[in-house]
Amino acid sequence: MSSLSANEDCLGWAARDASGFLSPYSFDRRAVRSDDVSIKITHCGVCYADVAWTRNEHGDSKYPLVPGHEIVGIVQEVGSNVNHFKVGDHVGVGTYVNSCRDCEYCNDAEEVYCVKGSVLTFNGVDDDGAITKGGYSSYIVVHNRYCFRIPDDYPLASAAPLLCAGITVYNPMIRHKMNQPGKSLGVIGLGGLGHMAVKFGKAFGLNLTVLSTSISKKEEALTLLGADKFVVSSDQEQMKAEAKSLDFIIDTAAGDHPFDPYMSLLKTGGVLVLVAFPSEVKFHPASLNIGMKTVSGSVTGGTKLTQEMIDFCAAHKVYPNIEVIPIHYANEALERLIKRDVRYRFVIDIENSLK
Repeated sequence: MSSLSANEDCLGWAARDASGFLSPYSFDRRAVRSDDVSIKITHCGVCYADVAWTRNEHGDSKYPLVPGHEIVGIVQEVGSNVNHFKVGDHVGVGTYVNSCRDCEYCNDAEEVYCVKGSVLTFNGVDDDGAITKGGYSSYIVVHNRYCFRIPDDYPLASAAPLLCAGITVYNPMIRHKMNQPGKSLGVIGLGGLGHMAVKFGKAFGLNLTVLSTSISKKEEALTLLGADKFVVSSDQEQMKAEAKSLDFIIDTAAGDHPFDPYMSLLKTGGVLVLVAFPSEVKFHPASLNIGMKTVSGSVTGGTKLTQEMIDFCAAHKVYPNIEVIPIHYANEALERLIKRDVRYRFVIDIENSLK
């Protein structure tokens, strides 16, 4: 196929300032290079990162800013060196679109931990100096290394949240062997990440306890998501009854919260993994030392494990719970996300609403 012109307009929605308000925006994507894939975007998941950077919460936002890093779509062109993707393939793009490809982490397919820093899918600086723009747009051009194959029978809308929310919890669960049937897992928080941790935990054959401050989530946790137990973490009696009962805890709660009560739930040698970003992590040394416990952190995941996760979801019929929305609802969706008013991931129907 002839290469798409670098001057061809890409349609998107962008924030122009720290208000974070999104509105239509036209911009250029680079022409397809020899190792690139051009993807017609069909859907894009909505992540809290979209809120953080559109509103300049990290102080480094580069406007106009097109958010979105849970991207899925259909290949519309491939570069001359690309031989494992073809036009028509269903593919995804996650939280990064480039890395040095030469450090120890890139060589181990752990590109997210690239020594020189992976290039974020939006608001990053790519190797050509261009500011990356994300999936709230009609198409994207990326190096084929950072694309993931989505099985044809896996719904594209459902695949979108896997590219951030899914891999964010799958990665540490695999690394810390939270996939051993019969082991016990506690999940703190039941949002976009937490509900995926529950789904993976059930698929792995774990005994699953949801830990939440909100009793209102009990029915959903037990009935809709299939958790084995629900504990109101603010109830000291309930927490005391669960002391030393869990092999693992995965903490998806972004708000500030105490850690000592949760550490008391771990068995000897237990592991708590933090995947969210509260403003501080504070616990008494005895919570760690007595019981030989481990606290670990994690972000998304490398290319090899991300593809493994997608294939696992397809094979075991693991699907995120999503609410599909049109692009013109994006501002309302971000406001609802801030209020935690979503069950459990918004996915924008780019193909049918971005015109």
